[in-house]
Amino acid sequence: MSGLGPVLVPDETCWKIAQADRLAVIVDAADYFRHAKAAMLQARSRIILIGWDFDTRIKFEPEGETLDGPNDLGTFLKWLPENRPGLEINLLKWSLGAFAAIARGMAPVFIQNWFNAKELHFEIDLAHPVGAAHHQKIIVIDDQIAFCGGIDMTVDRWDTSDHADRNTYRTKPNGNSYGPWHDATTAVDGAAARAVGQIARARWHAATGQELAPVTDISEHYWPPGLEPTMQAVDVAVARTLPEIPGREEVREIESLYLAAIAAAQRYLYIESQYLAARTIADALAKRLGEPDGPEIVLVLPRHADGWLEMQAMDGARHSLLQFLWKADTHNRFRAYHPVTASGEPIYVHAKVLVMDDRLLRVGSSNLNNRSMGFDSECDLAVEIAADLPVTDDHRTAIRGVRNRLLSEHLDVGIDDLQAAIDEHSSLTAAIDTLNDKGKTLVEFDRDIIDGEDSPLAENELMDPEQVRTSLLEKSYRRVAGRRQLRPAVR
Repeated sequence: MSGLGPVLVPDETCWKIAQADRLAVIVDAADYFRHAKAAMLQARSRIILIGWDFDTRIKFEPEGETLDGPNDLGTFLKWLPENRPGLEINLLKWSLGAFAAIARGMAPVFIQNWFNAKELHFEIDLAHPVGAAHHQKIIVIDDQIAFCGGIDMTVDRWDTSDHADRNTYRTKPNGNSYGPWHDATTAVDGAAARAVGQIARARWHAATGQELAPVTDISEHYWPPGLEPTMQAVDVAVARTLPEIPGREEVREIESLYLAAIAAAQRYLYIESQYLAARTIADALAKRLGEPDGPEIVLVLPRHADGWLEMQAMDGARHSLLQFLWKADTHNRFRAYHPVTASGEPIYVHAKVLVMDDRLLRVGSSNLNNRSMGFDSECDLAVEIAADLPVTDDHRTAIRGVRNRLLSEHLDVGIDDLQAAIDEHSSLTAAIDTLNDKGKTLVEFDRDIIDGEDSPLAENELMDPEQVRTSLLEKSYRRVAGRRQLRPAVR
């Protein structure tokens, strides 16, 4: 059995720990887009938006406007500084995210009229190794509030938590519909928001060479109206993955955090991830499954990766690692599921969440794949509660509540019913088995479901083959855009 020492250790499993007056876990993009816009409407000095991708055509509230200002992202970013004198907006986008946006029909933002204004600063970020991606998803507003997690402000992301089979508003800018999409992010304020702001400014400096000073002249306390905090007065850890570039060493805090959390779990380990393709993580899970008194482990993954090439690459890697984990599960404590709608249509899982017992919560941009462990830039936020606190502690209750909120969404049951089943069986997996029913639910992966998913692209060492695609696309992009000199990042 693992010990009960702290998981979050600065300079080991995280970069730093800072207090948030309020922290909220936001599930699914319908709520996130609305709360992010509400927070940006409070801005007075500076907004920094950092993403894997942005699409200026998306609507914050496709079901109907309730907030001031234009409803689509591009027009809003132009309108906001025009109506907030002194406000500047800095938008930093991964190079291939920009290239992909052009390919799917969005005009290049750097030639659009709304980026001609002096208050809008747009940069394409090439400060990464060839083949790597900037995967962080961050918004920082006046260093007063920050959003950090797994949701991109781009097409195909907006959905409500009911994940209906058909939703009129789940539509791309070209009019085509897309399927149900599950995601998660966080909002923090206070010192934790300022810490995320430091990450954002470091990214801006690495990409542009420009120093952005902290915002220190704002006395207001920002928080989106209607966003209920999940926790209050809580210490929040910021953990990163950063690849090595000139002037900066590699950072693998997130990998260390995953491994420490897996080792420390006592009863339950609940994980949502877009991919399962990291051998180091699978080895750590297998080790715990082999222990006679180890934790129950529940993985929630998408039925398939998104896109043909990713299916061939990532599904093959997932197939290999699930077979490996099933073999290691000698005590019947492991389950892997994918969520489906009422009619059985797969719900795509893009969320990146880990809940360890009722002691640790982690939400961020990193997946269980090799890229997220050391090759792409990632940023996760985590909260850990001391082991000696009673189970009735408000923060421990909140962490359990996040796990139960996610599971109740997937199983289409009430949160109280879920907790009652967990209490009755003293088992997370038994509770899920009991509540699993037809309709919107969790479907267990088994050997029949993934049979035949081996792929030549799933290499023996399970190196993420999407890196091949990224490298090829990046070479094309750099020929078009010209290569920017890599600059050292702020430490």
